[in-house]
Amino acid sequence: MRNWVLLAALAAMAACDRGQPPPTAESVRDTADQVGYNITMDLSIDGVRRIRLQADTVFNYQASQLAELLGLTVEFFGPNGELSSTVTAEEGTYEFRTEDMEARGDVVAVTPEGRRLTTEILRYSRASGQITGPEAFVFDGPEGQHLEGDGFQADPEFTDVTTMRPREGRGGVER
Repeated sequence: MRNWVLLAALAAMAACDRGQPPPTAESVRDTADQVGYNITMDLSIDGVRRIRLQADTVFNYQASQLAELLGLTVEFFGPNGELSSTVTAEEGTYEFRTEDMEARGDVVAVTPEGRRLTTEILRYSRASGQITGPEAFVFDGPEGQHLEGDGFQADPEFTDVTTMRPREGRGGVER
């Protein structure tokens, strides 16, 4: 009888978890080919700086030609090199092939003239030169312009801001 009790106790111990940690999922950021900190990158067209991208942390993925960015600041420059707008966000994505970019999380875009647009997602298309956003936004201009809506399209200077789904607006801003 003692042997059966001993065997039952051994079998129960063998069936118990030995305290090994469970398998963990691999984070997408763990698969980055390169990680950089406090990075600044200038993009030029015909020898003129058009975009300056700064990030606290960059996760670079060579196969997909993407970079994930944390603590993002992007400055857009006009054809003569003058600052046209500055965008800040918590994070973003930059695609090296197309030079397209997306900013996400507490996105704020301001111009030297005092135009200001806030949203959660802002996308820049290099091919069209347009800035768009699918989310709710608020735009305020220096002369009392105000526009709120869901989704927008704008130029990098924010002189032409339009929305298909306005909520509120006044003064010189297209809806």
